[in-house]
Amino acid sequence: MTCVRFVCPRLEHYKSGEAVFPKWGQAGSSTAVASDVEERPSIRKKAVRVIIIFNHPYEGSFCVAILDAVQRGLLAGGHGCDVINLDQDKFDPVMRPKDLKAFGMARTRPDDAAKLLDPQVGDYKERIEQAEHIVFIFPIWWELMPAMMKGFLDKVIFPGIAYNQTDGKNGGMVSRLEALRGVTVVTTMNTPSLIYRLLFGNAVKHALLTGTFWKIGVRNRKWINLTSVKSRSREQRQKWLAKIESRMRRLS
Repeated sequence: MTCVRFVCPRLEHYKSGEAVFPKWGQAGSSTAVASDVEERPSIRKKAVRVIIIFNHPYEGSFCVAILDAVQRGLLAGGHGCDVINLDQDKFDPVMRPKDLKAFGMARTRPDDAAKLLDPQVGDYKERIEQAEHIVFIFPIWWELMPAMMKGFLDKVIFPGIAYNQTDGKNGGMVSRLEALRGVTVVTTMNTPSLIYRLLFGNAVKHALLTGTFWKIGVRNRKWINLTSVKSRSREQRQKWLAKIESRMRRLS
């Protein structure tokens, strides 16, 4: 399917719950917010199709501010974006018996396995297949990601969706996400950075960037970890948001 480029809706509409994020290729999506895009010849690069996977249940969280900053940056850079808000979607993160059955069937009977998956997972599959870059945004709770984000990995970064299992003694993996060029993970936590690294081994980095996306062959992997968030000043948080916005604007 040919992707139709679109950009993020007005952020104030998103905050009020009015925005509808069209999918790539959806009718009318290419003109959704054309009037909101400033012409900035100095930063015009090839537009990147970005999908944001967001998980935080509290609308007043700093993660929501990060989501807004990411969208502002993508909008300013002329990139296309889609947002999967797991909380708003009421995503079911639990692996059910039928999901495990599909996992076992995916290698030899992929079409039959796909029929067992939730329609919501099928929708997410279509959307991440079009993405050239994935941005994950979530808080670190008890040193790892929240349940919805873990469930997204279990049910969507799945054989027959995100990768194929290969023959061989070690059972390797080959990515099915042919358009995907990179992954950025943005996390918040209250643990100091040094303690998280020395005591807990940067658990999220190893689980998500190495244990998931490295294994399926994604080379461009970045982690932005914002630590000791509760003790930071408003000024420090604003600096963080400005850097994230700038980074997303310059995404390539």
